[in-house]
Amino acid sequence: MEFKGYFGMSSTSREEIESFSMSNGNDRNGGGDRNYNNTVATGAASVADSDYAADPASSTFFAADLKKHGDLKNMLESNKDQLRLEAMKRIIGMVAKGKDASDLFPAVVKNVVSKNIEIKKLVYAYLVRYAEEQQDLALLSISTFQRALKDPNQLIRANALRVLSSIRVPVIVPIMMLAIKDSTSDMSPYVRKTAALAIPKLYSLDDEQRDQLVEVIEKLLGDRTTLVIGSAVMAFEEVCPERIDLIHKNYRRLCQVLIDLEEWGQVTVLNMLTRYARMQFADPNEKEAEAAEGSDHENFYDDDDEEASKPKPNKMSMDADHRLLLRSAKPLLQSRNGAVVMAVVQLYHHAAPKTEIALTVKPLIRLLRSHREIQSVVLSNIATLAAKPNRRSIFVPHLKTFFVRSNDPTHIKLQKLEILTSLASEGTISIILREFQAYIASSDRELIASTIQAIGRCAITISEVTETCLNGLVNLLSNRDDHVVAESVCVIRKLLQLQPTAHQEIIHHLSKLVDKITVPMAKASILWLIGEYCDQVPKIGPDVLRQAVKSFSKEENIVKLQIINLAAKLFTVNPQQTSLLVVYVFNLARYDVNYDIRDRARFLRALILPNNMGGGDDGTAVNAFDGLARQILMATKPPPVMESKFTERAELQLGTLSHYLNLRAAGYQDLPTFPEVPPPSSVRDVEMPVDLAKKTPSKVKPKSPVKTTEKFYSDEESEEAEEDDEEESDDESDDEEESSDEEGTSDGEESEEDKSANRPEPKSAQKVQNHVATNAQLISTTEKSRVETSSDSEDDSDDEESEESSSEEEEEEKPTPKPKPSPKKQVSLATISPEARSDGKEKVQPKPTAIQPSVPSPPEKPKTSGMLLDFDDILTGPTSTIPFTTPLLPMGSSSPSAAKSPSGFAVLPAVLVPNRSSELLSPVVTGGFGITYKFPRRTFLYSAKMVTVELTFTNTSSAPVTDIKIVRKKLPARVEIQEFHEIASLEPNQILHASIGIDFCDTTQNIGLVIGYNGKEMDTTLRPSLGEMVCPIAMTKAQFDTAKGNLSGLNENFASVELSSGLQNKNAITNLVLDTANVGPLPSNDGSAETLLFVGQTISSASPLLISVVTKFPKCTITVNCEKVIVGSMMLKEIKDAVNRMQSR
Repeated sequence: MEFKGYFGMSSTSREEIESFSMSNGNDRNGGGDRNYNNTVATGAASVADSDYAADPASSTFFAADLKKHGDLKNMLESNKDQLRLEAMKRIIGMVAKGKDASDLFPAVVKNVVSKNIEIKKLVYAYLVRYAEEQQDLALLSISTFQRALKDPNQLIRANALRVLSSIRVPVIVPIMMLAIKDSTSDMSPYVRKTAALAIPKLYSLDDEQRDQLVEVIEKLLGDRTTLVIGSAVMAFEEVCPERIDLIHKNYRRLCQVLIDLEEWGQVTVLNMLTRYARMQFADPNEKEAEAAEGSDHENFYDDDDEEASKPKPNKMSMDADHRLLLRSAKPLLQSRNGAVVMAVVQLYHHAAPKTEIALTVKPLIRLLRSHREIQSVVLSNIATLAAKPNRRSIFVPHLKTFFVRSNDPTHIKLQKLEILTSLASEGTISIILREFQAYIASSDRELIASTIQAIGRCAITISEVTETCLNGLVNLLSNRDDHVVAESVCVIRKLLQLQPTAHQEIIHHLSKLVDKITVPMAKASILWLIGEYCDQVPKIGPDVLRQAVKSFSKEENIVKLQIINLAAKLFTVNPQQTSLLVVYVFNLARYDVNYDIRDRARFLRALILPNNMGGGDDGTAVNAFDGLARQILMATKPPPVMESKFTERAELQLGTLSHYLNLRAAGYQDLPTFPEVPPPSSVRDVEMPVDLAKKTPSKVKPKSPVKTTEKFYSDEESEEAEEDDEEESDDESDDEEESSDEEGTSDGEESEEDKSANRPEPKSAQKVQNHVATNAQLISTTEKSRVETSSDSEDDSDDEESEESSSEEEEEEKPTPKPKPSPKKQVSLATISPEARSDGKEKVQPKPTAIQPSVPSPPEKPKTSGMLLDFDDILTGPTSTIPFTTPLLPMGSSSPSAAKSPSGFAVLPAVLVPNRSSELLSPVVTGGFGITYKFPRRTFLYSAKMVTVELTFTNTSSAPVTDIKIVRKKLPARVEIQEFHEIASLEPNQILHASIGIDFCDTTQNIGLVIGYNGKEMDTTLRPSLGEMVCPIAMTKAQFDTAKGNLSGLNENFASVELSSGLQNKNAITNLVLDTANVGPLPSNDGSAETLLFVGQTISSASPLLISVVTKFPKCTITVNCEKVIVGSMMLKEIKDAVNRMQSR
């Protein structure tokens, strides 16, 4: 099949280089090839030269004599490993330079039994290259290769299999098949990858082994190692691309691990998944799919809502697996490999909704900064996209990117010119025409000709500038360069066909250039124009014909044909003045050396002079076919259609060699069309193992009595909540093992938290209980059901522990009476304003507290059975001086300071909450409705992994704003969001607050939200800050030093910065760090007053973040240690930027 990632290399050459790079890691010491070609033997060698050649360390093996490899053979036969290793390094260097080293095969193959691992790896690298050419000698070492397949070293096993598969002899097919089958079960993923790469070689040698190879491929496709998957998919594409059933059960896993594959594996998998999507999913762009895409996109993320996840009637819904593919491939647009980016682009182009194609524009623009070869490929794909009318608008904002540079090669200039012409519209034509004027003054004739053609295309496409372009082309007729004039004439001829009657003066002007123009095509164009519109210029036509006949015998064939056509047309219009001249032209053409000229003259003579076939008369006889001849010759011609030459490439798949060459290369397969009725998504469901299915009922039975005692509402509502939780656990089946481990440890903590939930409630908290009691009960039910559902997926040993803990909880909860509130009193937390959450009579003032290095355990309080939440810590805990609404905590968490993270450190409340807010939706754009957001640095109610974002809705208009909600979300990969409930109405001059939670997954990519209000939709962008994605934790100085020692090397980032006058004290630096990042200060116990320590952890992954600031005024050194390298470097950058902003003030 055709290799679709043409940025790279074939799989065979890739594995050779890969093997060599892994094996020859020490060739720096043996890189003596720099001096090898300095001494080349020419003619008879002198005595000194012969002595020099006898030295085994000399470089005379590059000499042209017959004994050029004698020294290498002697070194290979030496008993010293050092000499043999040096010889193999030189031989591999020759192979890398493209020199022939096949005559050394017998001497090299003897060393395959060497015990030196370095020599053996180099020998295998050589044998891979020449085993196919020296098959007889390679067969002698088959037994050695078979023994090497059992070698303890994984590289030896892989190289032995690679050499074995490189021997193209049908006799050893059974041996190769047995070796491949054994290697697929090898413990090393590198060996299994080599086995996958050997499958296409065996299939090309003997295609009768296809059935057995398909079984091997099926096993490799189910491999859990990302190193193997790419090669397995490549083998699938080569051997059995029609066996889509092998992909069904692995489809979702391939999408999930796509981002972790090697780059060339990503290209192969993306190309395969593109073909799979075209065969298994419905066309997302038919039957008003663009309108339905918004709701479908929202439904994919909002799995918790049962009603929203159901497809709406009369609208086409996108398959969840189809959306999974697009979502998994989207992060690869940021890949550094151009082939990977192009593979994602072609996936979106061929299998994504039209509204999402714009996501691929910026990655394509980024690739234009690469090498010229990559630029050429990318520009050809952009030109194909821009040639489609419905895709042009996405490239218009980047119009200046396609301006021609002076140092661009000619072929890249022409491609950019093609794109600029395709992007020409009423809004951009003025900029493009000014750019074209500069190109005409270039010295590149090919660029000038293409620019004039582009001006003609713009004139035909945009009627408003037709006259302007035509006048500009007429001015070019006075140019000194004949090629410019000739190309202008050809384009003018095409433009005059649009409105021939309105441009008689231009035809007059062109007729004067007949004698001056030397370019045949331009001269033929003028003659065609005069003959086509000879009835409008009756006096000019005969004179032009008279001048053209004088040089008839010296003209090119294309000009001669147009002279004959002009004569025939003039005869049908004005036979009185042109009859003799026409007969003279036919007589000249009758004896021309070109048979096309003779045939044309013979045909036209028979058409217009039927009674004068012999010629030589005056031609005034009556012509019975005069009327028919006029209709034939003077028929109205349709205006020419000037379109992009890349239009015809739209049928070919983007990113392929066939598309780049504009022809179907060997092995190219057209993409299949979307099915009218796609197969059901159940074909991609993986069946549960039988032994696991038998264990499932036993896990559920002990949980049923607990669920019965915890119901707040009716049985139907509780069953619906359990079903929702089960759906969530099914969607996250890939992470069951990790979640089970975490939940197994959280069960014990849950029981402790449940005990703290029954503590007596203070009087101050009873004031707000009327507003939030219903919500708190709903939260409690949701949290308990989530714990029960998640515990079902634990291991057997964990199940026993969870059953014991759940039975203890049941005993504690039985005497606890739980009120049953009315469902009508459910209030959304998102729509409760700060005024509504307080009692309206007495406001709670926050109390500033001192910064403490550690958190003491809170004193136990007497338990009360009627309280669901404990508000004492919330109302009296440390907060900022900015009054804002503190969110309610889930049941079981008595205080933010009491929560523990998966890392084992207690999570502390925020030390400093900056009063910063950013604009999400401007009231200037909406006419008075505005939204701002800020990070209050508090725990989010829905999930501890989410960052709380507080939204403030304001209405400064005179009319109420209704139906405020998030219509759909545009989220990066793995980012989740819990949105606020819909706000029914926002009255004039009213302010409402709502909170949303976002799991950023430690990434600072922008979050796209489409806000709906009053039936309208507005695109907004929420820009996160890495400092808000962390939280302070309790850590001692000893723990800090230990963690910092473990996070060294690449996990440590440091920089030295200058301090301004406002940062010349420790308090100012501390406030700056706390304002930038939500971390906590840690006192230094080493007595050093120059060191400031700060500690925190990422909210999403609980990775510790350590910040050290060593102050030596007026400079300081900032060090950031974090397990995630990117998080550490970005945090260091944010702190440096904050310091620089202070200096600029």
